[in-house]
Amino acid sequence: MTATVSFLPAALADEIGPRRAGAIYQNVDGRFEVLALVTDPREAAQLLRRDSARWAVIVRDTLRPDGQPFAVGSVWTTSDYLIRPAKAQYASAA
Repeated sequence: MTATVSFLPAALADEIGPRRAGAIYQNVDGRFEVLALVTDPREAAQLLRRDSARWAVIVRDTLRPDGQPFAVGSVWTTSDYLIRPAKAQYASAA
């Protein structure tokens, strides 16, 4: 299940930060493109192999030519910075 910012509780949104599908962020571990945000706790727990997981972000390291998607559950910190914001979730049909 992916979610938009408006549907996330404030505390959860703070933990996830601006990591939504299409966003690119960087930290000391690499530069990551967000492929999906998983907000179903059961699915997140399975992806992260951690019973206490409430969410997970599926990313791909763009600095590695062979970068394979993987799930992360680390909270957004001052060490992380946004390179490209997420794409708009919904577009007008008009």
